[in-house]
Amino acid sequence: MIDAYEDPGTPDSRGGWHYLWWLVRRQPGRCALGALFASVWMVLLAATPYLMSKAIDEGLEPGDLGTLTLWATALFLVGAFNAWLSIMRHRTMTRVRMDANFRTVKVVVGHAVRLGAALPRRAGAGEVVTIGVGDVQTIASALTVVGPGVGAIIAYLVVAGLLVSVSPVIAAVVLLGMPVIVGLVGPFLTRLQGAETEYRDRQGILTARIADLAGGLRVLNGLGGKGLFADAFRRDSQRLREQGYRVGAVTSWVQALGVGLPTLFLAVVTWLAARLAAQGDISIGELVSVYGYVAVLVGPVAFWVECGYMLSRGVVAARRVVRFLSLEPMEDRGTRDAPAEPSVLHDPESGVRILPGRLTALAGARPADTAAVLDRVARYTPSTATWGGLPLDEIRLPQIRARILLADHEADVFAGKLREVLTPVRGAGNCATSHDGAAPATQQSEAPLPAHITSALHTAAAEDIVQALPDGLDSPIDANARNLSGGQRQRIRLARALAADPEVLLAIEPTSALDAHTEARVATRLKQARQGRTTVVTTTSPLVLAHADTVIHLVDGKVAATGTHQGLLDHDPAYRALVARDTDAEEPVR
Repeated sequence: MIDAYEDPGTPDSRGGWHYLWWLVRRQPGRCALGALFASVWMVLLAATPYLMSKAIDEGLEPGDLGTLTLWATALFLVGAFNAWLSIMRHRTMTRVRMDANFRTVKVVVGHAVRLGAALPRRAGAGEVVTIGVGDVQTIASALTVVGPGVGAIIAYLVVAGLLVSVSPVIAAVVLLGMPVIVGLVGPFLTRLQGAETEYRDRQGILTARIADLAGGLRVLNGLGGKGLFADAFRRDSQRLREQGYRVGAVTSWVQALGVGLPTLFLAVVTWLAARLAAQGDISIGELVSVYGYVAVLVGPVAFWVECGYMLSRGVVAARRVVRFLSLEPMEDRGTRDAPAEPSVLHDPESGVRILPGRLTALAGARPADTAAVLDRVARYTPSTATWGGLPLDEIRLPQIRARILLADHEADVFAGKLREVLTPVRGAGNCATSHDGAAPATQQSEAPLPAHITSALHTAAAEDIVQALPDGLDSPIDANARNLSGGQRQRIRLARALAADPEVLLAIEPTSALDAHTEARVATRLKQARQGRTTVVTTTSPLVLAHADTVIHLVDGKVAATGTHQGLLDHDPAYRALVARDTDAEEPVR
């Protein structure tokens, strides 16, 4: 089975079928062993009717006790050996499935890490969750075909050969009848694949909505929008349920036909064999063997139907994984060095110019417009933005990540002690290593925080959070800091960004969840702490705008006016209306 630290290999991302075949090729020995065990096991199942017919014809009917004992002993030994084979088959196939499971998990997680900050911009949370919760297991189960599926084919051919020796008529009926059964089930498998694909897509959308609701339920409730989102969620869940019914309807037909048709076929063949026995064309022992052979064949046919069902679902799941693996992180074609000195950041698309060493505020009626500007000047999306006159796309990405930090107010927070959360680690362009070169927090959990982190807590007005927690800096923080309030989470995220002490700090709505008193303190302290360093915030709060050296008013994503907060209030009616609306808004929850 795949080791936790082993390289999972490079997946074949040309399609769902290619991906499943790649999983088989990554463990050829184990898959071959599983197919061997399954084949021998099923063939020996067919040997049981043969031995039984010999015991009847050569021992029971003539009354030869010795011969009967001999064949009965052989029957017992074959049964015991086959029981052991069944255990080994199951154990081997479990390892095959687990390898496929863990290998897919490693491939998906590894690719998510490679995508880094591009992940939330390229794939929804619901899609990733659906892959991890359902698709991985479905893919692993699809590899059952390499064991029982191969064994079923071998057993079918062996039983057909045994039936020819008994009666060519019966052999012809079996050889022609079994493919007909599989052919009748085939169209339902095609329908299942289509229905399953739509179901998985809807499931991903609904999962994403659940995640959004869980993260913003308190805000929605405060804004009176909980009912609106609840209605939308109810409609989506009802559509998913209806699609689930369609999947279940097709699945029920597949499973019913997979069991019912072979059983019906068994009855037909048994009736035919009984007539031949009554006419004296075959012996009583051969009649019993025919019944046994056909009963054994029910298993392979059921396996074929089940394998077809699992493969149909597995291909759908594999296509989702392949689609995720096809996502590419932002390509780094940069070959030039970043400007040696603090320089102007310019976004031609919006007209925004960010002067070095100043606190600049971007204000717009649509937060998405101002956030898009920061995404471009931080090079998280392709753009024509420049830094010191150099196109950002031509500058080496590691240099940009080392000097420009984009602090999103909804940035991820990993679970751990508060001390670990606040100790920045440079990676993915968002967190920096300890400024004084200290070891990671996990290695110094009892050591006092460096002065620059203490200063960051003060700037973000977050000292009271540390004091309120039972174990202070050693208090555990849940993933995304869900055990903190919205305002506390925002201040912790801001403190983490400030602790990185980047040359250029781009902060998206850093105070949107704070009450007016706390917001005023943060705005004052941020101005002082970042004195002489380039800082950009997106906000419409007059408490923050009043401290900005430059305010840029955006309308429809374009620069409409630039100046000081007071100057824009006096001369820009649209800006005055925007800020006045913010002043009249409900005070955020602290």
